[in-house]
Formats: sequence, structure tokens, C-alpha cells
Amino acid sequence: MSRLKERYLKDVVPALTKEFGYTNAMAVPRIEKVVINMGLGEATSNVKVVDVANDELARISGQRPAVRRAKKSVAAFKVRQGMPIGSMVTLRGERMWEFLDRLVSIALPRVRDFRGVSPKGFDGRGNYTLGLRDQLMFPEIDYMRVDKARGMNVSVVTTARTDEEARKLLQFIGVPFRAS
Repeated sequence: MSRLKERYLKDVVPALTKEFGYTNAMAVPRIEKVVINMGLGEATSNVKVVDVANDELARISGQRPAVRRAKKSVAAFKVRQGMPIGSMVTLRGERMWEFLDRLVSIALPRVRDFRGVSPKGFDGRGNYTLGLRDQLMFPEIDYMRVDKARGMNVSVVTTARTDEEARKLLQFIGVPFRAS
């Protein structure tokens, strides 16, 4: 069992139960999945970018990413239907907990001038999305082999009913939110 999952079960669940007054243990919010998306706009002109991005995303997540293809043709962006335009990974279970642990304890503190993540990334239903500017913040990525900095979105899907419950869940887990 990962460190973060143990912490969730031993510390976070009792703290959330006390704070929100849950009577049933199943009512306590938990993290269902983490989805990592990487958009590859430059893949329209160079298809090999998809292989490089997939390799980096696989190193970061520990799981093979799925290539996302365009559903419609858009002439203004020179995109044709079926062209690869992104990569995504859905993490659940142990891989999800391990990724969140590495994100919170290793990757985010490596960001220069880091003051915390934005508290505005909640969607109104208890899910949180965080935008990362480049992949170099993860120690799995070799700095010498990176040709271009590529950003990604990390979406944390929770069972929380409100944003406040989800914010407390992520705070107790260790996500450093910026003071508003």
C-alpha cells in the first residue's frame, strides 16, 4: 500500500468525518481516478511528436497512454479527422495513489517560485483540474532527452459532492493550495 493511501485511511478519513459530520464511512469523499491529458498541437505537422510525448507520459504515469484522435476536421488548425492530437492516461488504484504522492511530494516542490496550486481549478462537482506547464518537473524525465517543453492537465476526480469537501480532501492529502 502506498504512503498516501495509508495517510488517507489513517488521517484524512477521520479528519473529514469530524469536519463534515459524516455518519457513514462510505459518505466520506475519496479519489476515484486521476486523468492526465497532454495536448499535442504540433502533431499536425510532425507525427513523430506523438511517440515522444507518449513515451514521456508513460514514464510519468507508469502506464501506457492512449492516443486521442481528432473527431472532426478543422481547416483553420490544419487538422483532419482521425489525426492524432493528444495523449491521455487514466490512473486508478495503486498507480493513482503513487502518482499523486510523487506529484505532491516531489514534482510540485521542484517548480521554480512555487507558491501553491490555484484554488480555482474546481468544477462545481468536487473534481479538480491542475495545469502543468512542462514535463521537466517530474524526476522520471531525462532533461537531456527533452526536445520541447509540453504541458499537461491533471484532473483529480473525487466522490465529493461539493467543491469545499473536495478542497478539504485534497488539502488533507497534502496538495498545497495558494492562499487566496
